[in-house]
Amino acid sequence: MTLRRSRICKGCWQQMHLPVPLHGVVSVPFRVFGIRPSRMNPNTCTICELMFTTVMRARKITIDATVLFADLRGYTTLSQSHSQDAISGLLDAFYDECASAIWECDGLLNKTIGDAVMAVFNFPIRHADHARQGVLAARAIQRRWSARRKTLIEPLGLAGAELGVGVGIHCGELSFGEFGRSHRDLTAIGTVVNLASRAQSAAAAGEILVTQAIHERVQSDLAGSRPREFQLKGFEAPITLYPA
Repeated sequence: MTLRRSRICKGCWQQMHLPVPLHGVVSVPFRVFGIRPSRMNPNTCTICELMFTTVMRARKITIDATVLFADLRGYTTLSQSHSQDAISGLLDAFYDECASAIWECDGLLNKTIGDAVMAVFNFPIRHADHARQGVLAARAIQRRWSARRKTLIEPLGLAGAELGVGVGIHCGELSFGEFGRSHRDLTAIGTVVNLASRAQSAAAAGEILVTQAIHERVQSDLAGSRPREFQLKGFEAPITLYPA
């Protein structure tokens, strides 16, 4: 499925009501001044990125958001037994499928971390139902990767390779801004991020695990989902997670 491209920047229109063109002839003059689609979400623009790196340098913001982590299972083991040239395309394809799914749901692809990705929903494009957007993106990642991996592993003779995706999602208040001194990094931090990451670690290949907070906001989409308790690293009490 091809990403539906927005004609104007969704972030600028929603936040400032500025119709900044992203594609076509009318976007050419803007590109002369460096205004082009963002690499974190091509339906937003570099003006949004500029706002991140200047405004947030002076202050971090607290937002209600959804965080998603997705990890490609089995890639690290596979990379130890096959040449990097042979399997590098797998990671590129994984990033591509994750990015498309995240962008279709108006999420921000905040980071690629080895064989994992981190996404944030509800910033800069606002969604009242951002928790649901995260779940829809996670399901799209699983569908996309399930279909894509078949065309990738067979030519490499990797038919028995697992290469599934584990996904974890949590939502709530988090800090978003530029952190660090010698190396400033635009990202989200807080317990919401940590728990989403741990939920991803607990998910099996092909599984999506969401927290109680997500379940409460997206109950209609998770009907029949049975909770399980997990002892997650960094959390003293057991954490209830739901398959999605």
